[in-house]
Amino acid sequence: MASMDHDNEHPVAAYGYASKDSSGHLSRRSAYQPPPPPPYPHLRQQQPRRDHVYGGYSNFMVCDEHFIISIPDNLPFNGAAPLLCAGISVYSPLKYYGLDKPGMHVGVVGLGGLGHMAVKFAKAMGLRVTVISTSPSKKAEAMERLGADDFLVSGDTKQMQGAMGTMDGIIDRVSATHSIVPLLALDKTNGKVVLVGLPEKLLELPAFPVIMGRKLVGGSCIGGNKETRRR
Repeated sequence: MASMDHDNEHPVAAYGYASKDSSGHLSRRSAYQPPPPPPYPHLRQQQPRRDHVYGGYSNFMVCDEHFIISIPDNLPFNGAAPLLCAGISVYSPLKYYGLDKPGMHVGVVGLGGLGHMAVKFAKAMGLRVTVISTSPSKKAEAMERLGADDFLVSGDTKQMQGAMGTMDGIIDRVSATHSIVPLLALDKTNGKVVLVGLPEKLLELPAFPVIMGRKLVGGSCIGGNKETRRR
């Protein structure tokens, strides 16, 4: 958090996710710009090296004003902090891929930090939400605490088959290596599977389940400051 002395500025602000561009300056002002490459060796060697941005655990820091995000008076710090990373990481793909229309059915794979935020945002948008997890023990948390409408155990063949062709899109936040073919089967025609997790090993994507049903597999990482400032 940072205190601001400008007379016309909100007294409390936060520094969201940002990185240096090719010029070496913190100048990212667009709604979305690709973040630095992930740390995995098989991907790092394909990407140019970029400097790290320090300051996440600082009491004070100096940064470009275009990356400062005002925190509303009615939003406590512990509620604002998750929005600057996990929150925007799932809000951005929901909006970009058109999975934000009331009445749509969206699946959320994995109920970690991003999964929690995905369920909350999707429900706030008026969507029907199904959580897909390897852990049956997450059902109570998903449905009773977060308000998910349905819960699927990914290892239960009967449950997965019963939900085939029912979803408009899926937000997959799992970073463990897993197959996305069963997820494609859950989508309707023209359905989407959006990856926001970063498995260390390369994922296999057979062409047939994508072509049959005109499915789309996309990805998203974080989001821009314009998106983060939306209320």
